[in-house]
Amino acid sequence: MLKHAPWIRVGRDILVEYEQCILEGREVEQYKKAVQALADLPETEMYAAEDAITELCAKMANSPIRADYPYVEPSTLPEILAESPSAVNAPVLPAAPEGDELLEKLSGAWIGRIAGCLLGKPVEGWRTNLLHPVLKATDNYPMHKYIMAKEFSDELVKEYNLYRDGCFADNVHGAAPIDDDTNYTTFALKLVSRYGRDFKPDDVLEAWLAWIPMLACCTAERVAYRNAAMGLWAPETATHKNPYREWIGAQIRGDFFGYINPGNPAAAAEMAFRDASISHVKNGIYGEMYIAAMIAAAAVTTDIRAIIDAGLAYVPAKSRLTEDIKKIIALYDEGKTAEEIMEAIHAQYNEHSANDWCYTNSNAMIVTMALLCGGGDFGKSICLAVQPGFDTDCNGATVGSIVGIMNGEKGIDPYWYAPFEKRLHTSISGYNLVEVDDLAKKTAALVK
Repeated sequence: MLKHAPWIRVGRDILVEYEQCILEGREVEQYKKAVQALADLPETEMYAAEDAITELCAKMANSPIRADYPYVEPSTLPEILAESPSAVNAPVLPAAPEGDELLEKLSGAWIGRIAGCLLGKPVEGWRTNLLHPVLKATDNYPMHKYIMAKEFSDELVKEYNLYRDGCFADNVHGAAPIDDDTNYTTFALKLVSRYGRDFKPDDVLEAWLAWIPMLACCTAERVAYRNAAMGLWAPETATHKNPYREWIGAQIRGDFFGYINPGNPAAAAEMAFRDASISHVKNGIYGEMYIAAMIAAAAVTTDIRAIIDAGLAYVPAKSRLTEDIKKIIALYDEGKTAEEIMEAIHAQYNEHSANDWCYTNSNAMIVTMALLCGGGDFGKSICLAVQPGFDTDCNGATVGSIVGIMNGEKGIDPYWYAPFEKRLHTSISGYNLVEVDDLAKKTAALVK
Protein backbone atom coordinates (compact mmCIF):
# COMPACT_ATOMS: atom_id res chain seq x y z
CA MET A 1 0.00 0.00 0.00
CA LEU A 2 1.19 3.51 -0.77
CA LYS A 3 0.83 4.62 2.85
CA HIS A 4 3.49 2.07 3.78
CA ALA A 5 5.90 2.98 0.95
CA PRO A 6 9.27 3.89 2.50
CA TRP A 7 11.30 7.10 2.04
CA ILE A 8 8.31 9.39 1.46
CA ARG A 9 7.62 10.29 5.09
CA VAL A 10 10.36 10.35 7.71
CA GLY A 11 8.62 8.13 10.27
CA ARG A 12 10.98 5.76 12.05
CA ASP A 13 13.87 7.10 10.02
CA ILE A 14 14.09 9.88 12.54
CA LEU A 15 16.78 7.56 13.92
CA VAL A 16 18.62 7.90 10.61
CA GLU A 17 18.39 11.69 10.90
CA TYR A 18 19.84 11.51 14.41
CA GLU A 19 22.73 9.30 13.29
CA GLN A 20 23.31 11.52 10.24
CA CYS A 21 23.57 14.58 12.46
CA ILE A 22 26.05 12.80 14.73
CA LEU A 23 28.20 12.02 11.68
CA GLU A 24 27.99 15.66 10.61
CA GLY A 25 29.29 16.69 14.03
CA ARG A 26 26.08 18.39 15.14
CA GLU A 27 25.29 18.82 18.82
CA VAL A 28 22.15 16.67 19.01
CA GLU A 29 22.78 14.32 21.93
CA GLN A 30 20.15 16.15 23.98
CA TYR A 31 17.49 14.95 21.56
CA LYS A 32 18.33 11.25 21.80
CA LYS A 33 15.53 10.25 24.18
CA ALA A 34 12.90 12.21 22.25
CA VAL A 35 14.09 10.65 19.01
CA GLN A 36 13.87 7.14 20.42
CA ALA A 37 10.41 7.78 21.85
CA LEU A 38 9.09 8.85 18.46
CA ALA A 39 10.82 5.98 16.69
CA ASP A 40 9.24 3.50 19.11
CA LEU A 41 5.67 4.60 18.43
CA PRO A 42 3.33 1.86 17.23
CA GLU A 43 2.47 1.91 13.54
CA THR A 44 -1.04 3.17 14.25
CA GLU A 45 0.38 6.35 15.83
CA MET A 46 3.34 6.96 13.51
CA TYR A 47 1.49 8.90 10.83
CA ALA A 48 -0.23 11.18 13.32
CA ALA A 49 3.19 12.02 14.76
CA GLU A 50 4.73 12.99 11.42
CA ASP A 51 4.57 16.73 12.15
CA ALA A 52 6.37 16.25 15.47
CA ILE A 53 8.94 14.03 13.78
CA THR A 54 9.51 16.58 11.04
CA GLU A 55 9.91 19.40 13.56
CA LEU A 56 12.46 17.47 15.60
CA CYS A 57 14.39 16.47 12.47
CA ALA A 58 14.59 20.12 11.43
CA LYS A 59 15.88 21.09 14.88
CA MET A 60 18.62 18.48 14.70
CA ALA A 61 19.60 19.31 11.11
CA ASN A 62 20.03 22.97 12.09
CA SER A 63 21.91 22.33 15.33
CA PRO A 64 25.41 23.84 15.61
CA ILE A 65 28.47 21.79 14.73
CA ARG A 66 30.84 20.91 17.58
CA ALA A 67 33.79 23.25 18.02
CA ASP A 68 36.20 20.30 17.95
CA TYR A 69 34.78 18.76 14.74
CA PRO A 70 37.88 17.99 12.63
CA TYR A 71 36.33 17.86 9.14
CA VAL A 72 35.80 20.53 6.50
CA GLU A 73 32.98 19.38 4.20
CA PRO A 74 31.37 21.92 1.87
CA SER A 75 28.55 21.13 -0.57
CA THR A 76 29.15 23.69 -3.34
CA LEU A 77 31.49 22.97 -6.23
CA PRO A 78 33.85 25.96 -5.80
CA GLU A 79 34.27 25.16 -2.10
CA ILE A 80 34.73 21.43 -2.78
CA LEU A 81 37.49 22.15 -5.29
CA ALA A 82 39.09 24.68 -2.95
CA GLU A 83 39.29 21.98 -0.28
CA SER A 84 40.69 19.45 -2.79
CA PRO A 85 44.25 20.68 -3.47
CA SER A 86 45.13 17.54 -5.45
CA ALA A 87 42.60 18.56 -8.09
CA VAL A 88 44.83 21.48 -9.10
CA ASN A 89 47.94 19.34 -9.36
CA ALA A 90 46.35 16.18 -10.76
CA PRO A 91 48.81 14.24 -12.96
CA VAL A 92 48.36 14.29 -16.72
CA LEU A 93 46.79 11.04 -17.93
CA PRO A 94 47.28 9.30 -21.29
CA ALA A 95 45.19 10.40 -24.25
CA ALA A 96 41.64 9.10 -24.51
CA PRO A 97 41.07 6.06 -26.73
CA GLU A 98 39.21 6.50 -30.00
CA GLY A 99 37.31 4.45 -32.54
CA ASP A 100 37.12 0.71 -31.95
CA GLU A 101 39.31 0.91 -28.86
CA LEU A 102 36.92 3.38 -27.24
CA LEU A 103 33.90 1.28 -28.17
CA GLU A 104 35.58 -1.81 -26.69
CA LYS A 105 36.15 -0.03 -23.39
CA LEU A 106 32.65 1.41 -23.23
CA SER A 107 31.16 -2.00 -23.92
CA GLY A 108 33.26 -3.37 -21.07
CA ALA A 109 32.00 -0.60 -18.80
CA TRP A 110 28.33 -1.33 -19.51
CA ILE A 111 28.79 -5.10 -19.25
CA GLY A 112 30.78 -4.64 -16.07
CA ARG A 113 28.12 -2.54 -14.40
CA ILE A 114 25.31 -4.90 -15.35
CA ALA A 115 27.21 -8.05 -14.34
CA GLY A 116 28.38 -6.59 -11.04
CA CYS A 117 24.83 -5.51 -10.26
CA LEU A 118 23.45 -8.94 -11.12
CA LEU A 119 26.03 -10.58 -8.87
CA GLY A 120 24.96 -8.54 -5.86
CA LYS A 121 21.27 -7.96 -6.59
CA PRO A 122 19.77 -11.22 -5.28
CA VAL A 123 21.54 -10.83 -1.92
CA GLU A 124 20.96 -7.10 -1.45
CA GLY A 125 19.89 -6.66 2.15
CA TRP A 126 21.49 -9.90 3.31
CA ARG A 127 23.83 -9.39 6.23
CA THR A 128 26.99 -11.47 6.40
CA ASN A 129 25.56 -13.76 9.08
CA LEU A 130 23.31 -15.04 6.27
CA LEU A 131 25.40 -14.34 3.19
CA HIS A 132 28.57 -16.11 4.26
CA PRO A 133 26.95 -19.39 5.39
CA VAL A 134 25.04 -19.58 2.10
CA LEU A 135 28.21 -18.88 0.10
CA LYS A 136 30.06 -21.59 2.01
CA ALA A 137 27.22 -24.08 1.61
CA THR A 138 27.27 -23.55 -2.18
CA ASP A 139 31.07 -23.81 -2.56
CA ASN A 140 31.35 -20.10 -3.27
CA TYR A 141 33.51 -18.79 -0.44
CA PRO A 142 35.69 -16.90 -1.07
CA MET A 143 33.20 -15.72 -3.65
CA HIS A 144 34.19 -16.52 -7.23
CA LYS A 145 30.94 -17.08 -9.16
CA TYR A 146 27.30 -16.12 -9.41
CA ILE A 147 24.95 -17.31 -6.67
CA MET A 148 22.65 -19.87 -8.26
CA ALA A 149 19.23 -20.74 -6.86
CA LYS A 150 19.59 -24.28 -8.18
CA GLU A 151 22.48 -24.78 -5.75
CA PHE A 152 20.26 -24.21 -2.72
CA SER A 153 19.52 -27.57 -1.13
CA ASP A 154 16.15 -28.12 0.51
CA GLU A 155 17.92 -28.20 3.86
CA LEU A 156 19.61 -24.84 3.18
CA VAL A 157 16.33 -23.27 2.11
CA LYS A 158 14.65 -24.47 5.29
CA GLU A 159 17.49 -23.51 7.63
CA TYR A 160 17.86 -19.95 6.36
CA ASN A 161 14.33 -19.35 5.03
CA LEU A 162 15.67 -18.82 1.51
CA TYR A 163 13.73 -18.40 -1.70
CA ARG A 164 14.67 -19.72 -5.14
CA ASP A 165 12.62 -17.34 -7.29
CA GLY A 166 14.65 -14.16 -6.82
CA CYS A 167 16.98 -12.43 -9.31
CA PHE A 168 19.61 -15.15 -9.19
CA ALA A 169 21.71 -15.57 -12.32
CA ASP A 170 20.09 -18.86 -13.26
CA ASN A 171 16.65 -17.18 -13.17
CA VAL A 172 17.71 -14.49 -15.65
CA HIS A 173 16.89 -15.48 -19.22
CA GLY A 174 18.32 -13.20 -21.84
CA ALA A 175 18.16 -9.79 -20.13
CA ALA A 176 19.22 -8.38 -16.78
CA PRO A 177 16.31 -7.31 -14.54
CA ILE A 178 15.38 -3.72 -13.70
CA ASP A 179 17.50 -2.18 -10.96
CA ASP A 180 18.19 1.38 -9.86
CA ASP A 181 21.93 0.74 -10.24
CA THR A 182 21.51 0.32 -13.97
CA ASN A 183 18.50 2.65 -14.31
CA TYR A 184 20.56 5.72 -13.45
CA THR A 185 23.36 4.87 -15.88
CA THR A 186 20.84 4.52 -18.68
CA PHE A 187 19.07 7.65 -17.49
CA ALA A 188 22.32 9.65 -17.70
CA LEU A 189 22.75 8.54 -21.32
CA LYS A 190 19.29 9.89 -22.14
CA LEU A 191 19.91 13.03 -20.05
CA VAL A 192 23.10 14.05 -21.87
CA SER A 193 21.58 13.09 -25.23
CA ARG A 194 18.61 15.38 -24.58
CA TYR A 195 20.05 18.27 -22.53
CA GLY A 196 23.70 18.16 -23.64
CA ARG A 197 26.88 18.00 -21.61
CA ASP A 198 26.05 21.34 -19.96
CA PHE A 199 22.86 20.05 -18.29
CA LYS A 200 21.90 21.80 -15.06
CA PRO A 201 20.84 20.21 -11.76
CA ASP A 202 17.22 21.24 -12.31
CA ASP A 203 17.35 19.56 -15.75
CA VAL A 204 18.10 16.32 -13.92
CA LEU A 205 15.10 16.83 -11.64
CA GLU A 206 12.84 17.64 -14.59
CA ALA A 207 14.02 14.53 -16.42
CA TRP A 208 13.49 12.37 -13.33
CA LEU A 209 9.88 13.49 -13.11
CA ALA A 210 9.36 12.87 -16.82
CA TRP A 211 11.25 9.61 -17.35
CA ILE A 212 11.43 7.65 -14.08
CA PRO A 213 8.52 6.28 -12.00
CA MET A 214 8.79 7.66 -8.48
CA LEU A 215 8.72 4.26 -6.79
CA ALA A 216 11.68 3.15 -8.94
CA CYS A 217 13.72 5.62 -6.86
CA CYS A 218 14.98 4.84 -3.37
CA THR A 219 16.09 6.70 -0.24
CA ALA A 220 17.51 10.17 -1.04
CA GLU A 221 16.39 9.93 -4.66
CA ARG A 222 12.77 9.32 -3.68
CA VAL A 223 12.96 12.25 -1.28
CA ALA A 224 14.41 14.55 -3.96
CA TYR A 225 11.73 13.35 -6.39
CA ARG A 226 9.02 14.13 -3.82
CA ASN A 227 10.55 17.54 -3.14
CA ALA A 228 10.74 18.40 -6.84
CA ALA A 229 7.11 17.35 -7.30
CA MET A 230 6.25 19.75 -4.46
CA GLY A 231 7.87 22.59 -6.41
CA LEU A 232 11.30 22.76 -4.76
CA TRP A 233 14.45 23.26 -6.83
CA ALA A 234 18.02 22.09 -6.33
CA PRO A 235 19.84 22.22 -3.99
CA GLU A 236 16.86 22.51 -1.60
CA THR A 237 15.59 19.19 -2.96
CA ALA A 238 18.63 17.61 -1.29
CA THR A 239 18.10 19.08 2.15
CA HIS A 240 14.34 19.30 2.76
CA LYS A 241 13.25 16.40 5.02
CA ASN A 242 16.08 14.19 3.74
CA PRO A 243 17.72 11.97 6.37
CA TYR A 244 19.46 10.01 3.58
CA ARG A 245 21.52 12.93 2.27
CA GLU A 246 24.83 11.12 2.70
CA TRP A 247 23.67 7.68 1.66
CA ILE A 248 24.96 5.79 -1.36
CA GLY A 249 22.35 6.93 -3.89
CA ALA A 250 24.50 9.52 -5.66
CA GLN A 251 27.52 7.23 -5.67
CA ILE A 252 25.68 4.80 -7.94
CA ARG A 253 24.73 7.53 -10.40
CA GLY A 254 28.14 8.82 -11.50
CA ASP A 255 29.36 6.11 -13.86
CA PHE A 256 28.12 7.56 -17.13
CA PHE A 257 29.91 10.85 -16.52
CA GLY A 258 33.13 8.86 -16.35
CA TYR A 259 32.23 6.94 -19.50
CA ILE A 260 31.89 10.12 -21.60
CA ASN A 261 35.02 11.80 -20.21
CA PRO A 262 37.78 9.21 -20.77
CA GLY A 263 41.07 10.57 -19.48
CA ASN A 264 39.38 13.68 -18.04
CA PRO A 265 38.52 13.06 -14.37
CA ALA A 266 37.97 16.78 -13.76
CA ALA A 267 35.12 16.97 -16.28
CA ALA A 268 33.64 13.70 -14.99
CA ALA A 269 33.71 14.92 -11.38
CA GLU A 270 32.15 18.26 -12.30
CA MET A 271 29.25 16.56 -14.11
CA ALA A 272 28.85 14.20 -11.18
CA PHE A 273 28.57 17.18 -8.83
CA ARG A 274 25.72 18.65 -10.88
CA ASP A 275 23.88 15.34 -10.71
CA ALA A 276 24.56 14.62 -7.03
CA SER A 277 23.64 18.09 -5.76
CA ILE A 278 19.92 17.53 -6.35
CA SER A 279 19.70 14.81 -3.69
CA HIS A 280 22.83 14.77 -1.54
CA VAL A 281 25.22 16.91 0.48
CA LYS A 282 28.82 16.62 1.66
CA ASN A 283 30.11 13.03 1.47
CA GLY A 284 27.03 11.99 -0.46
CA ILE A 285 28.17 14.34 -3.23
CA TYR A 286 31.84 13.40 -2.90
CA GLY A 287 31.02 9.73 -3.41
CA GLU A 288 29.63 10.37 -6.89
CA MET A 289 32.55 12.62 -7.80
CA TYR A 290 35.02 9.98 -6.56
CA ILE A 291 33.50 7.22 -8.68
CA ALA A 292 33.04 9.31 -11.84
CA ALA A 293 36.64 10.54 -11.72
CA MET A 294 37.98 7.02 -11.16
CA ILE A 295 36.07 5.70 -14.16
CA ALA A 296 37.39 8.51 -16.35
CA ALA A 297 40.91 7.59 -15.30
CA ALA A 298 40.33 3.85 -15.68
CA ALA A 299 39.51 4.43 -19.35
CA VAL A 300 43.14 5.37 -19.99
CA THR A 301 45.26 3.56 -17.39
CA THR A 302 45.46 0.13 -15.75
CA ASP A 303 47.32 1.46 -12.70
CA ILE A 304 44.84 0.90 -9.85
CA ARG A 305 46.59 3.33 -7.52
CA ALA A 306 46.55 6.04 -10.19
CA ILE A 307 42.84 5.40 -10.69
CA ILE A 308 42.10 5.75 -6.97
CA ASP A 309 44.29 8.85 -6.71
CA ALA A 310 42.39 10.38 -9.65
CA GLY A 311 39.15 9.89 -7.75
CA LEU A 312 40.47 11.19 -4.43
CA ALA A 313 41.77 14.33 -6.14
CA TYR A 314 38.18 15.61 -6.27
CA VAL A 315 37.27 14.79 -2.67
CA PRO A 316 37.99 17.42 0.01
CA ALA A 317 41.21 16.54 1.82
CA LYS A 318 39.71 17.05 5.28
CA SER A 319 36.52 15.07 4.65
CA ARG A 320 35.37 11.86 6.28
CA LEU A 321 35.44 10.17 2.87
CA THR A 322 39.10 10.97 2.25
CA GLU A 323 39.93 9.74 5.74
CA ASP A 324 38.05 6.48 5.20
CA ILE A 325 39.52 5.79 1.76
CA LYS A 326 43.04 6.44 3.05
CA LYS A 327 42.42 3.93 5.86
CA ILE A 328 41.81 1.24 3.24
CA ILE A 329 44.91 2.22 1.26
CA ALA A 330 47.01 2.12 4.44
CA LEU A 331 45.73 -1.34 5.40
CA TYR A 332 46.49 -2.61 1.90
CA ASP A 333 50.00 -1.12 2.03
CA GLU A 334 50.56 -2.83 5.37
CA GLY A 335 49.99 -6.15 3.62
CA LYS A 336 46.54 -6.88 5.05
CA THR A 337 44.49 -9.44 3.15
CA ALA A 338 41.13 -8.67 1.61
CA GLU A 339 39.43 -10.55 4.45
CA GLU A 340 41.34 -8.54 7.06
CA ILE A 341 40.38 -5.28 5.37
CA MET A 342 36.75 -6.42 5.25
CA GLU A 343 36.92 -7.08 9.00
CA ALA A 344 38.26 -3.56 9.57
CA ILE A 345 35.35 -2.08 7.62
CA HIS A 346 32.88 -4.12 9.65
CA ALA A 347 34.59 -3.00 12.86
CA GLN A 348 34.07 0.65 11.91
CA TYR A 349 30.60 0.42 10.38
CA ASN A 350 27.75 -1.74 11.65
CA GLU A 351 26.02 -3.57 8.80
CA HIS A 352 22.96 -4.02 11.03
CA SER A 353 22.49 -0.25 11.24
CA ALA A 354 20.47 1.04 8.29
CA ASN A 355 22.52 4.22 8.25
CA ASP A 356 25.90 2.46 8.22
CA TRP A 357 24.70 -0.15 5.73
CA CYS A 358 23.62 2.42 3.15
CA TYR A 359 26.15 5.16 3.98
CA THR A 360 28.37 6.47 1.18
CA ASN A 361 31.62 5.98 3.06
CA SER A 362 31.25 2.37 4.20
CA ASN A 363 30.44 1.29 0.67
CA ALA A 364 33.15 3.45 -0.92
CA MET A 365 35.63 1.71 1.38
CA ILE A 366 34.44 -1.65 0.04
CA VAL A 367 34.80 -0.43 -3.55
CA THR A 368 38.36 0.73 -2.84
CA MET A 369 39.28 -2.55 -1.15
CA ALA A 370 37.90 -4.57 -4.07
CA LEU A 371 39.89 -2.53 -6.59
CA LEU A 372 43.14 -2.85 -4.67
CA CYS A 373 42.80 -6.51 -3.74
CA GLY A 374 41.22 -7.50 -7.06
CA GLY A 375 44.33 -6.37 -8.90
CA GLY A 376 42.49 -5.65 -12.14
CA ASP A 377 40.94 -9.11 -12.47
CA PHE A 378 37.29 -8.53 -13.34
CA GLY A 379 35.67 -11.57 -11.70
CA LYS A 380 37.80 -11.38 -8.56
CA SER A 381 37.14 -7.66 -8.17
CA ILE A 382 33.35 -7.78 -8.39
CA CYS A 383 33.24 -10.79 -6.06
CA LEU A 384 35.34 -8.92 -3.50
CA ALA A 385 32.87 -6.05 -3.78
CA VAL A 386 29.89 -8.29 -2.96
CA GLN A 387 31.36 -10.67 -0.37
CA PRO A 388 31.58 -8.12 2.50
CA GLY A 389 27.83 -7.51 2.42
CA PHE A 390 26.55 -3.95 2.87
CA ASP A 391 25.03 -2.60 -0.39
CA THR A 392 26.01 -5.57 -2.52
CA ASP A 393 24.47 -4.71 -5.89
CA CYS A 394 25.67 -1.09 -5.74
CA ASN A 395 29.24 -2.06 -4.94
CA GLY A 396 29.37 -4.91 -7.44
CA ALA A 397 28.05 -2.60 -10.16
CA THR A 398 30.48 0.22 -9.38
CA VAL A 399 33.54 -2.02 -9.30
CA GLY A 400 32.30 -3.74 -12.45
CA SER A 401 32.15 -0.36 -14.21
CA ILE A 402 35.66 0.62 -13.19
CA VAL A 403 37.38 -2.66 -14.02
CA GLY A 404 35.15 -3.13 -17.05
CA ILE A 405 36.19 0.14 -18.68
CA MET A 406 39.79 -0.47 -17.70
CA ASN A 407 39.99 -3.91 -19.35
CA GLY A 408 37.35 -3.54 -22.05
CA GLU A 409 34.89 -6.23 -23.09
CA LYS A 410 37.72 -8.58 -24.10
CA GLY A 411 38.92 -8.53 -20.51
CA ILE A 412 35.63 -9.92 -19.18
CA ASP A 413 35.07 -13.68 -19.25
CA PRO A 414 31.84 -14.42 -21.20
CA TYR A 415 30.68 -16.33 -18.11
CA TRP A 416 29.80 -12.98 -16.54
CA TYR A 417 27.46 -11.81 -19.31
CA ALA A 418 26.09 -15.16 -20.46
CA PRO A 419 23.00 -15.00 -18.19
CA PHE A 420 21.79 -11.65 -19.57
CA GLU A 421 23.18 -11.95 -23.11
CA LYS A 422 24.28 -8.31 -23.04
CA ARG A 423 20.68 -7.06 -22.72
CA LEU A 424 19.09 -4.99 -19.97
CA HIS A 425 15.62 -4.06 -18.74
CA THR A 426 15.20 -0.56 -17.24
CA SER A 427 12.46 1.70 -15.88
CA ILE A 428 13.61 4.63 -18.03
CA SER A 429 10.98 5.86 -20.48
CA GLY A 430 11.92 4.77 -23.99
CA TYR A 431 14.68 2.44 -22.78
CA ASN A 432 12.67 -0.48 -21.48
CA LEU A 433 14.84 -3.16 -23.13
CA VAL A 434 18.30 -2.15 -24.31
CA GLU A 435 21.31 -3.85 -25.91
CA VAL A 436 24.83 -3.26 -24.64
CA ASP A 437 26.10 -2.77 -28.19
CA ASP A 438 23.61 0.06 -28.73
CA LEU A 439 24.38 1.59 -25.34
CA ALA A 440 28.11 1.59 -26.08
CA LYS A 441 27.62 3.19 -29.50
CA LYS A 442 25.34 5.91 -28.13
CA THR A 443 27.80 6.55 -25.30
CA ALA A 444 30.72 6.84 -27.71
CA ALA A 445 28.82 9.45 -29.70
CA LEU A 446 28.69 11.66 -26.59
CA VAL A 447 32.42 11.51 -25.83
CA LYS A 448 33.89 14.94 -26.37
